[in-house]
Amino acid sequence: MDDARLELLQSMPVFGGVSQGTLIFLMQRASILNLEKGEFFFHEGDSATSMFVLESGVVAAMKQRDGQELVARELGQGDCFGEMALLDLYPRSASVIARTHCRAIEISQASLFALHEENLEQFTIIQMNIGREISRRLRLSDEKLFEMSGAVM
Repeated sequence: MDDARLELLQSMPVFGGVSQGTLIFLMQRASILNLEKGEFFFHEGDSATSMFVLESGVVAAMKQRDGQELVARELGQGDCFGEMALLDLYPRSASVIARTHCRAIEISQASLFALHEENLEQFTIIQMNIGREISRRLRLSDEKLFEMSGAVM
């Protein structure tokens, strides 16, 4: 496996505490996607069976509102998206579009299931890390909502 790719994965919170062997195991089962500016990784409401790790480029996560797609956040190199699909098994909660040329690693539910069968401890670490990342994003969203509301206690 490419050293730069391994280093990128090891620097990400979702893969914190995950062994190099586990990352290699996942990468052997991963797909590498190259999307051009304006192409979608997925659309809100699509069925969800994988997460993505952005190796390069910038993407925008967008939500539908009153017939328009509004940008919820932008993500760059080293960020992951779509990870909620690996925990809740619901359809995609947002659309993600490439703002620039993007290269991303796609990690499927099937790959994680294979890891579950191979090494339950490493699988559990990744699941806990995904939960922590989702919790971190929820806290940030809560803070933004609180600031926008101008609420005074």
